Amino acid sequence: MTPELDAKLRAAGLDPQAVENLARVALAEDGEIDVTSEPIFSAEQTSTGDFTAREAGVAAGIPAAETVLELLGVHYEARVADGDRIAAGDVLISVSGPTRAVLRAERTALNLLTHLSGIATATRRWTDAMAGTKARVRDSRKTLPGLRALQKYAVRCGGGVNHRMGLADSALIKDNHVAAAGSVTKAYEAIRAVYPALHVQVECDTLAQVEEALAAGAGSILLDNMSIADMTEAVRLVAGRAELEASGGLGLDGARDVAVTGVDYLAVGALTHSARVLDIGLDFS
Repeated sequence: MTPELDAKLRAAGLDPQAVENLARVALAEDGEIDVTSEPIFSAEQTSTGDFTAREAGVAAGIPAAETVLELLGVHYEARVADGDRIAAGDVLISVSGPTRAVLRAERTALNLLTHLSGIATATRRWTDAMAGTKARVRDSRKTLPGLRALQKYAVRCGGGVNHRMGLADSALIKDNHVAAAGSVTKAYEAIRAVYPALHVQVECDTLAQVEEALAAGAGSILLDNMSIADMTEAVRLVAGRAELEASGGLGLDGARDVAVTGVDYLAVGALTHSARVLDIGLDFS
């Protein structure tokens, strides 16, 4: 990997070696031989082309796609940066190199670009819907195995913020923890006894649980599947003593209604587990 691409990935908060490993695994899925391109094109034939948006959205995954291209010896030049709004017809990356290599790189690079740009685009829609409020959209651990870092990066490209990357980052007491422990208070106190300085979030289904979580000392409360009226009341009850995050079946159409209740975050697992890919294609010159 060139120093320039390494620095670009690090600046994005990504581990260059992890991205390269992922790119190698993805390329290996296609096997060693391209029985379509190799009979048609000589090893010496070269081509140029552009990865071009077919629809408007937000770009994400440029350095991941560049990693694929670099591994196959394809020259590339980014025309936009991750996080940029793009229109149909905009070129994301221009490429040139051996025709066989460009075609081998095409689908793997597009798989990353279309998926990550789709996540960034979906996230930006939520961010735009909540503009003017203090609330921010936040992702979850509902990610594809091996792609968590890139998917959460794409959320940041779209203007969202990340929840915990893994189970060791912070504690999240959910309904099953409460059921098995016996109460919110018991679960909270058990964590505090072992990790006195750890950030702890408590999932609450009712206003009574919100009050219990506050009394226990929770600094962050997840309002799960609550009505707008209950969320508004929770904001009043908490009065700034803890962060509040709305969760559970939230939809883009109702995002602003939730945001104006005064919560700090909207948890949207669909950003990563259900985002539609952005239509991007490779066009030869």
